[in-house]
Formats: sequence, C-alpha cells, structure tokens
Amino acid sequence: MATQLSKIRTAREWSQSQLVRAIEIYAREHRMQIAKAESLAVYVSDWENDRRAISDKYALILRALLGVTDAELRGTSPEPDNAGGYDELLARIDSAQGVSGTLVEAFYQQTELLRTFDRQRGARSIGDQMQAHLAALQDALTFAVVRSARKPVATALAGAATLAAWQALDVGSVTRAWQHYETAKSAARDAESTAYLAHAMGEQAFALFDAGRPLLALELIREAQEVAGAHVSARLLAWLSAAEAELCAHVGEHDACRRAFDRAERLLPGDDETRDPEMLSIFLNRGHLTRWRGNVLALIGDDDAVANLYAALKTADPTFVRAQAGMYCDLAQAHTARGELSQAAEYLMTARRLATQTGSARQLRRVSRLSQA
Repeated sequence: MATQLSKIRTAREWSQSQLVRAIEIYAREHRMQIAKAESLAVYVSDWENDRRAISDKYALILRALLGVTDAELRGTSPEPDNAGGYDELLARIDSAQGVSGTLVEAFYQQTELLRTFDRQRGARSIGDQMQAHLAALQDALTFAVVRSARKPVATALAGAATLAAWQALDVGSVTRAWQHYETAKSAARDAESTAYLAHAMGEQAFALFDAGRPLLALELIREAQEVAGAHVSARLLAWLSAAEAELCAHVGEHDACRRAFDRAERLLPGDDETRDPEMLSIFLNRGHLTRWRGNVLALIGDDDAVANLYAALKTADPTFVRAQAGMYCDLAQAHTARGELSQAAEYLMTARRLATQTGSARQLRRVSRLSQA
C-alpha cells in the first residue's frame, strides 16, 4: 500500500468528508490553490485505495493537518545505506569525537525552538522538522565512541526525544510516540541521567493510559518515582507525584490521589521559577499545580475542582495554547459533574476552538467524549 492515510485518518476519528473540509480550510487560510470539494473527495478515496499518488502539494497539507511525517504519510522508509567502508566509518567517528560544546548547545536551542512552536501553534506541522532534529542527534551519538563525547549528546537526545514523543502523542501518532519514549529512555541511560530517565518513564505512562491500560500506567509512574529516588530535583519529584495523583484518580484510588497531590505540593519549591533549571523539560509552578489539582478533582467529582480551575485560569500563560484547551475541558467536566450544563457547553466550545487551533487530536478526542456525556 502506497500510503497509510486511511489508518492515520481513522486513528484521529475523522471521516473522509471531515478531512476534505479540513483541507479546504487549510488551503484557504494559507492562500493555496486546490481542487474543488467534489474532486478532493475523489482524491482522498484514491489516495487511501492506492489509485493515486499523493502529490507534494497535498502531502504538505496532509502532514500539517494530521501531524505526521512524510514517511508515515506515504508508507515509506529510508533506504538502508550499504555504501562505504572503514574510511567512511572512521571519518564519521572522528567527526563525532569533535562535537563541541557549541554544537551541543545548538542542539538544545533547536529543541527549545521546536518546543516553543509546539506550545504556541501545536505540533502537527513540525513532524518532519522534529524527525530531522532527532536524526541529527542520533547520528552524532551513534558515532561518538568514548563517554566524554557521548554523555552531552545523549542528554540532548533524551530531552528532544521526550518532547517529540509528547508531540506525537498529542497529534495521535501513538506508535511513533512510544518509539520516541524508548529512544529517550535509552539515551538517558547512555547519559547516566536519572532525571531524564524518570521523566521519560513518567510521560510514557500517559501513553499507556491513552491506550487503555490505566493500571499499567500507574505501575509505571510509581516505578519512575523509584528510579528517581532522591537523585533528581524537587520540581521533578513534584511533577511525578502529580502525575501519580492523576492516574490514581482514573483508577478510582481517590485517597491515594489526594495523598499524592499533597506530596507534590510539599515537594514543589516555593520560588517563582516556572521551569526546572536542572531539566528544562519540566514546566511546573504553583499555578500549574493548581490547574492540575483542579483537573484531577474534577475527575473524582470533588466540589473544590471549580475553585481550583478558576484560580489557575487567572494566572495561566496565554502562550500555552494547548494547555488552555485542556483547562477549558477540565472546567466543562467540573461543571457537568455539578449539573451546570450551559456553563459546560460554553467551555467545551472554547476548548474545541483552541484544540483545533493547535491540531491536538488528544484534546479533540476529549472534547468529543465530554460532548457526548
């Protein structure tokens, strides 16, 4: 089969007509000339049944809408490189040994750029850029021989791969997300970084939850805390505890949920920092934790949920667009639990708009579930 479009579309719970409509909207917003709706419907059917190749123009649109790489969309993979001998191998090893601190810093800056773009605009249109970034890091690590050369590159790869995994999870590319988490964990072990390993395990737990294995997810988050021990920052420990609290709520362990949140509040530093200076992947301050608590209290039907969520909404960073979509979903869920359906519907409408803006398949699925509740 020449393309995986049918599987990708189905995984995002889109009909063919919804995809056609999304293509039209994207083309109009970006001032692109495309075929009429009737022809587009034929194109989508032909693409999915291997009767027509996806042109570069439409591939660009589909990658942006669906958050996939070109290889995933077309069902292709790079050809293995069988050329070269010892001279080429040694040249690449010598090049990797010469990776400077400046180049490693450039890797970090590229990760930050992709993180900022994801936070404000969503991950769906940067899949290929992220894949290229990871490929460059993996190539540098593959040919770095000694520990002093490997550790800084491996640390950079662990952070980038964890970010890539969360982005893939957000756009609905679950298999890609899982593979990135495994890359992140392997790189963290290579870097001898307990913090990056524990964080990757913690986020991977949510992939398990999304896949319908909440008990296994809870087991993994608790194992991540065992791995972390006392060897990571207090902010990361607080993040792991809050993550455990959320998963406890989903499996009905309400008392354990509250205890985990109380622990997270004790652990979280009382400073004004938003990010962990030891690990920039972690964004967690009092405002974030208040929002997280509100989300989880809504899950277990606690009356304090609404107050927590409104308090968090007042201090929310407007550049965290996807997080805001999640917060409005939380408010809708909390108001629904209280029977306040008109308020819930209003917040769901806002959540849908923000999730559509960032292309978050994960948040749109949640909006859909809450709309049917």
